[in-house]
Amino acid sequence: MSQLSSKHLLGIKDITLADIKLIFQTADNFKEVLNRPIKKVPSLRDVTVANVFFENSTRTKISFELAEKRLSADVVNFSSASSSVKKGETLIDTVNNILAMKVDMVVMRHPAPGAHQFLSRHINANIINAGDGTHEHPTQALLDAFSLREKMGDLNGKKIVIVGDILHSRVALSNIYCLQKLGARVRVCGPPTLLPKHIESLGVEVSHNLKDSLQWCDAANMLRIQLERQEDKFFPSLREYSLQYGVSLPLLQSLQNEIVLMHPGPINRGVEITSEVADSKQSIILDQVENGVAIRMAVLYLLAART
Repeated sequence: MSQLSSKHLLGIKDITLADIKLIFQTADNFKEVLNRPIKKVPSLRDVTVANVFFENSTRTKISFELAEKRLSADVVNFSSASSSVKKGETLIDTVNNILAMKVDMVVMRHPAPGAHQFLSRHINANIINAGDGTHEHPTQALLDAFSLREKMGDLNGKKIVIVGDILHSRVALSNIYCLQKLGARVRVCGPPTLLPKHIESLGVEVSHNLKDSLQWCDAANMLRIQLERQEDKFFPSLREYSLQYGVSLPLLQSLQNEIVLMHPGPINRGVEITSEVADSKQSIILDQVENGVAIRMAVLYLLAART
């Protein structure tokens, strides 16, 4: 298969294993481009991409913008993080105004889960989900799995634990879908208050014991505690959380196996992981950042072919 099965990337749940493999294969090629002296290709020349962010973002937005410019696309940035855009009609009006400027693709982050599906039924442009509420963040899951594959080879049968604030995390859900499609065994670990009810129905193992989970896994993805999404207190204090669910160098060194450490960022150093762990040779956090550009280039390129 040489093209994606969908003209949008709305979520990992909606794409096939063949789609994921094609994105990875294309990202491998773009990674070579990124390591060349001239890091630009004309693949998306004459294609206009609008980055429409209704929520604050630094890393994802920069990564997408860099990917677009590396592909020679024309880029329009629209930020509405401070506005009260909540209703579908207003969302459509905003994006239609951008499309009136002859935009071909829309990369959107929105606080409402399902906003991208809603939009895809009303406009013709390709839509890439850069995060919708606590629902999905597909390109983050793709770059996480791509980084693991680069480090560990085929993920079929590998054991991956996702640790922390699963309840408020769009990264966790997309990672679960992606890793399972690639044949990995997935466990979630965190305080009972930060794990969604019925999470087992997704086919994941559930644990509240960090050390046991680290002994079990081949790789651990340490999620950021999302204080901005928490209206209630889900644990006594950050210090208490860190003592029970933070990874320190002594804890890492006490394990029988050498595991791979990941973090989708931005890191709360000293909470989810200490600085020594973040900067250790077992950490692939900087690889994730680099691979984010290659994965997003691959997604943009493949979706543009479906226009």
